[in-house]
Amino acid sequence: MKKLILSLLVLTLVAGLAFAGGSKEKATVVLNKDKPLVFFNRQPSDPTTGVIDMTAMNFNASTYYVGFDAAGGGAVQGKLITDYLTACDASIDRNGDGIIGYVLCIGDVGHNDSKARTEGARKALGTWNGSTDPTVKKEGSITIGGKTYKVVELEGKAMTGTDGSTWNANAATEAMGGWATKYGDQIDLVVSNNDGMAMGCLQASNYPAGVPIFGYDANADAIEAIGAGKLSGTVSQNVDAQAAGTLQVIRNLLDGLTGADVYTKGFTTPDQYGNKITPEVQYKADQRGLFALNAGVNKDNWTSYTEGTRDPGIKQTNAPVKKVILTIYNSADNFLSSSYLPALRYYAPLMGIDLTVVQGDGQSEASCLDKFLNLNSFDAYAINMVKTNSAADYTDKLKY
Repeated sequence: MKKLILSLLVLTLVAGLAFAGGSKEKATVVLNKDKPLVFFNRQPSDPTTGVIDMTAMNFNASTYYVGFDAAGGGAVQGKLITDYLTACDASIDRNGDGIIGYVLCIGDVGHNDSKARTEGARKALGTWNGSTDPTVKKEGSITIGGKTYKVVELEGKAMTGTDGSTWNANAATEAMGGWATKYGDQIDLVVSNNDGMAMGCLQASNYPAGVPIFGYDANADAIEAIGAGKLSGTVSQNVDAQAAGTLQVIRNLLDGLTGADVYTKGFTTPDQYGNKITPEVQYKADQRGLFALNAGVNKDNWTSYTEGTRDPGIKQTNAPVKKVILTIYNSADNFLSSSYLPALRYYAPLMGIDLTVVQGDGQSEASCLDKFLNLNSFDAYAINMVKTNSAADYTDKLKY
């Protein structure tokens, strides 16, 4: 009888502990809809109007965007181009017709960053006519060596691959080959919305030797090309500030920070672990977004942007490890695969973040969404969409 009573007491105690433990676990469960959500690189927006999707940005109190100052970056690229041209002599006009003719590689006419870069280049060259449509432009002018030249955009084209992917380097190679044949020595300048397409242009077998070409992103191969005299300039969008910034916002939210602390700790002041991103990152409350600033890169400063440099402001911490699932819209995207993702993988373990990365094909949202799974097992989410108006496809999967 004593043994029976003792056994019953033990069972009662175990059951009580189990119930208590279960109650405690249930009390600390955070629903997916309340977990941190950070969009990055591709800002939720209307692909036609560019209007920010504030429904997505207000999904919950822990939703933010991290990117870079697209409009400012377009202006930086434009200044790089005009500074280069005004420092040239009359030989820049290859056929002596008094016209500076250029061709333009457009990444994605429905992408805010692409629109800003197209606008920045056209405004600098005087060919902006109020639209990022490849067919809408006007004649501009620029003064070189005391002489004023007309500036004409010979052709602008969105670089879409045969598989439907945008920002496609192979499409740029093909387009450049066609342009070189069609326009010959009328081409005095080549402008590209990103480095991948610029490097694609240089791969064209008939690329006109010596014609200046400008890219955007400051990818490692582009920096090397500047050093070798093949690429004339590019724009650094501070990839380390963006990658570290994406993770810093997530870290702050996971640590329970709210209000201004989310976008100041680790940015303008050190966080609780002593980390602080070195480059300036600006917060825009009306977009719930943090934006890294841009810098022009050319033959005068390219050595400062060589591969392998990381932000010394981010060091190893004792932060509790948290699991984050992160999507990359296109595994073949040059900037994301060769620059952004390596930076994420470098900073994540320093901040106590265990990253699970899933990558899409750049054309179908399902290529990311179909891998955006087991969401209950993650503490936060970082989203890079295929299309900028697809935010609801992701938030719908988190509404429970």
